[in-house]
Amino acid sequence: MPTLELIHLLATTFMAGLIVFVQVVHYPLFSLVSPRDFVAYEREHAERTGWVVVPPMLVELVTAVWIVVVTLGSEQAFIAWAGLGLLALIWLSTFALQAPAHRRLLAGFDDGVQRRLVRTNWIRTVGWLARVPLAVALLR
Repeated sequence: MPTLELIHLLATTFMAGLIVFVQVVHYPLFSLVSPRDFVAYEREHAERTGWVVVPPMLVELVTAVWIVVVTLGSEQAFIAWAGLGLLALIWLSTFALQAPAHRRLLAGFDDGVQRRLVRTNWIRTVGWLARVPLAVALLR
């Protein structure tokens, strides 16, 4: 089994599992944190989440780019490019939609922002779940 592709698959499946948890459990529960405690909660959430998500996201990105490079001209190039395209969409969503929502929530709980965070996070959830079979296909 190719090491690069296996590392990529592990990072991708980790992020897919994590984002499902965040989407289904974590983000919806934001509305249950008391307004008095919410800013401190959001600040801690952002810091702790960074330690958990940044390393696998970077590993996934670096391996995805490298896989595109090494598969150029091969049968698997389309799969590699599709996976990288989904990853670009995920990163774009993160920086254009979810990160700004978290910054707004640092000022205090806002029901509309929290609901928008949950709704727009489906982009990342579906994107990461769609990446898993592509990452599996790259193992062949």
